[in-house]
Amino acid sequence: MTRPIAYITNPLVRHSAERDPEALVKAAQDSRTAQVILAGDLPVLQTGEPGTSLLPSDAMGRLAAHQEQVFLGTLGERPVVATLAAPEAAGLFQNDPAFTVTDLRSIAMRGLVPAEELGLLAMAKSLLDWHRRHRFCANCGAPTQPAQAGFRRDCAACGAQHFPRTDPVVIMLIVRGDKCLMGRQPRFPEKMYSCLAGFLEPGETVEDAVRRETFEESGIRVGAVRYLASQPWPFPSNIMIGCIGEALTDEIHFDGEELDDARWFSKDDVTRMLEGSHEHFAAPAPIAIANHLLREWVKK
Repeated sequence: MTRPIAYITNPLVRHSAERDPEALVKAAQDSRTAQVILAGDLPVLQTGEPGTSLLPSDAMGRLAAHQEQVFLGTLGERPVVATLAAPEAAGLFQNDPAFTVTDLRSIAMRGLVPAEELGLLAMAKSLLDWHRRHRFCANCGAPTQPAQAGFRRDCAACGAQHFPRTDPVVIMLIVRGDKCLMGRQPRFPEKMYSCLAGFLEPGETVEDAVRRETFEESGIRVGAVRYLASQPWPFPSNIMIGCIGEALTDEIHFDGEELDDARWFSKDDVTRMLEGSHEHFAAPAPIAIANHLLREWVKK
């Protein structure tokens, strides 16, 4: 069975419309509260087969202090709170076999928690990272304070309100007949090629972003574009907008700055890359939406 795209399933009831400013205070007094703890960028898991990121409330007793907290929502009647601790707090858990401390990408790759917890972890990591990066007002420069149970930061100096941001990224499989375009960046694992991708710019449609980024990176002109799927990508807080684009030209031109290489692949090539049996090339990891785009294309 094909593994689902990572981070897309989140069973939390977010309570966005009626978010209670006192939710964190109430959760701290509720023994049912589950804690999602991040030591810097690293989630703390309760070890198991699989483990879980939903720690009992008494896990907070290991922390001498914490930096930020966000009320994520509820699972049934159980409140869920995300807590950011200093990176050094990882040491408070790492020597205890009851806990595992590792990065979010590894958690998804290794299946260390149930699939439905990955979206919850992505939400927690993105929100806590936003708090860590936005401690000062972009309007006047004064310090800001958390509000609305962690879903806003307020500036007492000028009255500005700041909200968590998500950065949209288009990721596209460009096809022409029975071949598709993929590229390779210097940071990729050995042999791996993937779909082209880039940030959506202000005042730009998704379709135009697909066309612009493809031309900038490969010199290929793109016509029709259709949306296929999306994926939260919490590194630190992106939404990957997966599209299929129809190429109008064949000749590839790339400048060597963003890409080491770009080339056309046949469906047979891609099938073997997905199976892990290709002798020269490898596909993106199954947790990534790029893998899903390729699988959808070879099925047709």
